[in-house]
Amino acid sequence: MTETSQTSREPGDDAVLPDDTEGQVGMNEAVLHEAERIAEALVFASAEPVTESFLADRLPKGVDVRTVMAGLKARYATRGVNLVQVADCWAFRTAADLTFQLRRDESEVRKLSRAALEVLAIIAYHQPVTRAEIEDIRGVQTSKGTLDVLLESGWVRFRGRRRTPGRPVTFGTTRDFLDHFGLEEIRDLPGLEELKGAGLLSGRIPPSLSIPAPRDDDLTEDEDPITQLDLEELGLLTPGGEEAEEHT
Repeated sequence: MTETSQTSREPGDDAVLPDDTEGQVGMNEAVLHEAERIAEALVFASAEPVTESFLADRLPKGVDVRTVMAGLKARYATRGVNLVQVADCWAFRTAADLTFQLRRDESEVRKLSRAALEVLAIIAYHQPVTRAEIEDIRGVQTSKGTLDVLLESGWVRFRGRRRTPGRPVTFGTTRDFLDHFGLEEIRDLPGLEELKGAGLLSGRIPPSLSIPAPRDDDLTEDEDPITQLDLEELGLLTPGGEEAEEHT
């Protein structure tokens, strides 16, 4: 009778069997740490908010950009400089509670008129919106100069053209608008109750007043995208496709 050879195993042997789990975890942590360092350097070196697609092209393959940026955001949350999200971009900004320290000796760079502030608020909450619709909401005519000031400030842009007679241009806010007012996306604009609580609306407001939910940047079904011909018509490009120069 042949005796079958069988290796005996003592209780607890499983605990000491070779296992590369810890090594794998360590490797993943090292890759994530290196990805955070790369992302940190890229955002720090950029004068403009950095897009997630730009980061994804430069981070190690297989690394989730959102995970990396969430980790960095948490690391900087209690520092004098915070990592903030602006739409699908990331940027370093002075912590909100310290901004007054930097603005003590600064003059106000952008001081908008009351009319410009009203138009900016209408565009922010009602975008996409045409000039005629802005005037209908305000109840008064809106001068071209007011819209020009907002366009030059970089807070307002041409979105598209409405699919209605005359194909009027529609206006919307920009990424710089979100960045300046500390918003991640346009949906973060305060609602009616928040505006009341901040004292920005008087107690005599009409009961029928409602604040529309801000929309994202996607073109609506009744909008066409701005084309090169549109830009030429609006005076933003010369017929050759180059940016028009302003002559004083």
